[in-house]
Amino acid sequence: MSGKGRGLGIAAVVVGLVGLLLGLGGLGYARHAFGGSVVSSESMTPAYGPGDRVVYERVDAGELRRGDVVVFSAPDRYGGDWLVMERVVGVGGDHVVCCAGEGTGARITVNGEPLREPYVKDGDVHGGYPPSYDVRVPEGRLFLLGDHRANSRDSRAFLDDQGGTLPVSAIRGRVIDDYSVPVLLGVAMMAGLVLLLVGVGLGIAAFVVRRRARALVPPPPPWAVQV
Repeated sequence: MSGKGRGLGIAAVVVGLVGLLLGLGGLGYARHAFGGSVVSSESMTPAYGPGDRVVYERVDAGELRRGDVVVFSAPDRYGGDWLVMERVVGVGGDHVVCCAGEGTGARITVNGEPLREPYVKDGDVHGGYPPSYDVRVPEGRLFLLGDHRANSRDSRAFLDDQGGTLPVSAIRGRVIDDYSVPVLLGVAMMAGLVLLLVGVGLGIAAFVVRRRARALVPPPPPWAVQV
């Protein structure tokens, strides 16, 4: 019986440690690699509306591309340290011009090429203000626009400050639509919790088995007692 109790004790330690490492590791990686936010305005409709919950991944500046939806903090522009969500239209070195064509046929050009923007609300890439802009994006900065151009206070509102561009250091992360990695991390954390609880259960079982084993040990015969 004592051997069984010892085996349960070892299993409790191993299973518990695996569960603890799995749970804490998943939690630590999730907190380091991902973040979450809630959309508070209509500037990114129709893709993202007020109240929508979004998950963003923290990426290096070199990973950002045109078309990415990013969240950032710019207290000097927006009066607070809250997160703002906009879309990358130009990266360092790009030449962004608005607009070629008229009405719904208008197009922003990037490096002389018309930009295809199927995500823009009602197909309106201009949004009514300003009448036009011509921006060369400095290295290490981004030109950002909302998808609802008529209802977005984006780079166009700050053209006198380096063409409205924002430093890449202000970016908190890139919004993702594929939740497979966060879901796997959630599963890993839940599995870690389950294993930790199993380890605790095995530890309790080992304690009970050992107590019973000690209770079943017969007392020594009287003649074995030395005076």
